[in-house]
Amino acid sequence: MNDCNKNTIKRTLQASLFADVVGYSRMMGENEIATLEAVRENIGLFEEFCNKHEGRIEQIRGDGIFAIFDSAVNAVHCAVDAQHDINQVNQDLETPVKFRIGINLGEVLRDKTGLHGDSLNIASRLEGLAEPGSVCVSGAVYEQVKNKLDYGYECLGQQTLKNIAERITAFRVHRNRDGVAMAPSRRMDSNGHKPGIPSKPSVVILPFQDQGSDQNEDWFADGITEDITSNLSKFHNLFVISRNSAFLYKGRSIRPQQVAQELGVRYVVQGTIRKSGSKMRLSVELADAATEQMIWGERYNRTLDDIFDVQEEIANTVVAATAVQIETSEAGRTSLIPPSDLAAYDLVLKGQQFVYRYRRPDNTEARRLYEAAYDVDPRYARANSAISRTLNIEWRYSWADDLETALDRALEYAQNAVGFDGLDARGYGELGFAHLYRKEHDAALDAYTRALRLNPNDADLMSDMADALAHSGRSEESIELLEKAMQLNPFYPDQYLWHLGGAYYNLKRYDEAISVLQRMHNPAEGRRLLAASCGQLGRTAEAKTHAEKVLVAHPSFSLKAWADVQPDKFQEDVDHFVDGLAKAGLH
Repeated sequence: MNDCNKNTIKRTLQASLFADVVGYSRMMGENEIATLEAVRENIGLFEEFCNKHEGRIEQIRGDGIFAIFDSAVNAVHCAVDAQHDINQVNQDLETPVKFRIGINLGEVLRDKTGLHGDSLNIASRLEGLAEPGSVCVSGAVYEQVKNKLDYGYECLGQQTLKNIAERITAFRVHRNRDGVAMAPSRRMDSNGHKPGIPSKPSVVILPFQDQGSDQNEDWFADGITEDITSNLSKFHNLFVISRNSAFLYKGRSIRPQQVAQELGVRYVVQGTIRKSGSKMRLSVELADAATEQMIWGERYNRTLDDIFDVQEEIANTVVAATAVQIETSEAGRTSLIPPSDLAAYDLVLKGQQFVYRYRRPDNTEARRLYEAAYDVDPRYARANSAISRTLNIEWRYSWADDLETALDRALEYAQNAVGFDGLDARGYGELGFAHLYRKEHDAALDAYTRALRLNPNDADLMSDMADALAHSGRSEESIELLEKAMQLNPFYPDQYLWHLGGAYYNLKRYDEAISVLQRMHNPAEGRRLLAASCGQLGRTAEAKTHAEKVLVAHPSFSLKAWADVQPDKFQEDVDHFVDGLAKAGLH
C-alpha cells in the first residue's frame, strides 16, 4: 500500500512564488470594506500577470497568493512587473496595498492533496525577507536569471530561515538596475575565508536601535550612527568599517563577536536612542570581541542642541578606550561645522535614508530634503555637499534631463561645501568626481587627496579616487587603493569590482580583469569591459556574446559616443579600450 501511495507522488523542478499583503490585519482593523476591495483588485491584477507569464495560481487566501512556474525567468519577470503595476494602481487607491514576494527554484512534490516540499517552504520564508513592494529570490533563482533579465540584484547574504535546515543565499531584485552597482552587497567566499584583523585598532559602529514609538523616526538613529562613524573615520590610527557594511546588520539580532569575525575588527560599538521633542536619550557601549567583554558604556540624557557635543565625546572616548595614539592635529577634526539651525541638520539626516538606496525616485527625494536644509541654512556645508552628491549620481546614471548642467551644478555645490567648511571630506569627494568627468584630472586627484587626508577610512572615497587614478594613467596605484577600500568595506558594492576590472584592463592584465568582473552580482554593468578583455585575448565567441548583451542593454551604443565620454587623460588609453570593443564586434 505504501508503494502505491509513493507512485501517486510526482516530482518536478519548478519555481514557486509566494506573495503576501503587508500589514493586512492592521488594515482590516482600520477599514474592512476598503481593505477587501483594494486587496481584491490587486490580487486580480496579480492573476493577470501570472497568466501572462505562464504561471499557475495554486492558492489564493485572504491576503496572499501562491503560484507555480515552469521557468524561474518567468516567475521573476511576473513578480517584478506585477509589483510595478500594483504600485501604479495604489497611487489612486484610498487604501494602498503593498505585497512582499518570495521566489525559490527547487523540486516540488505533487499528490492528490496538492503541492508539498522544502522548496515551497523556502519561497514562503523568502517572502518574509522582502521589503514592502519588493521581490526576494533564492540563490538558485538568481543563477538562472542573472544573465537573462535586465534587472538589478542586491545580495543579502546567507540567511537562516525558520524551519529550514541549511542557510539560504538571498537576493533582492530591483526593476531598474541603474544604481545597484553602488549599493552594498554581501560577498560570498566559497572558501569560507574571513578577513584578518588589522594591526591597528579596528572598530565597527553598528546601527543604533531606535526606541521611539514611531517607526518612521528611525532615520534619526541611522543618522547619528553615520555621524559617529564619520567622526571616528577621521583618525588615521584607527581602522573603521564603512557605514555601508555596518548597516547590512540593521535589524538583525547577532552577537558582537560574530560581527567582529565577519568584518575583521576587534571592537564593536552598539547603541540605542530615543528622541522625544527636543530631548534625546542615547546609550552606547563598546565591546572587545577578543575578550567578549564590554570595556566602556555611557548614557546621555541631553537636548538636541547638545547632539554635536555628544557625538564628539563618543568619538573621543572610543579612541581613548581602544588605546589609539593620536597626534594633536587630529584631535580637532572630529566634527564638521554645525548648521545655524538644527532644522537643517534634521532635514539632512532624513535625506540620508533615501540617498543610500541608489534609486532614481529616492535620489530625487533625498535632494528635495537636502535643498530644504539648504533653504534653512545656505552656508551649511553638509547640505551643499549632499546636494552635490545627488547631482553626481544623477549624472552618473543619466537620470538628469540635462546631464552637462547636472555636472556643473554638482561642481558648484561641492565648491560651496569646501568653501564653507574646509574639513568637509565628502565635499572634496564630490568635487573630485565632478572634476574627473569634466576631464580635469589634476584637479580631481587633488580634491580626492584632500578628502582622504580628512577622512582616511572612507572606502567609497577610496574607490572613486582609484577610478580617477586609473583614468589618469596610474592603474597600479588604483589597484592598491581598491584593495584597501575592500578591506574597510567588506560588503563592497559591484562598483569596486568595476573599477578594479578597469585598472587591470588598462595594464593589459586581461585574465585578471575577467576574473574580477565575473565576481560582480550584476554582470550587465561589466559587459563592456568583459567584451573588450575577451576581444583582446582572442576569445572571439565569448567577446561576441558579451557584446550582444551590451547592445541589448544599450541598443543605441556606438564606439564613437562611448569614446567621447570616457574620462581618460591619455588618448592611448581610450584607443586601447575602443580597440578591445571593436575586436568584440562593437562599432
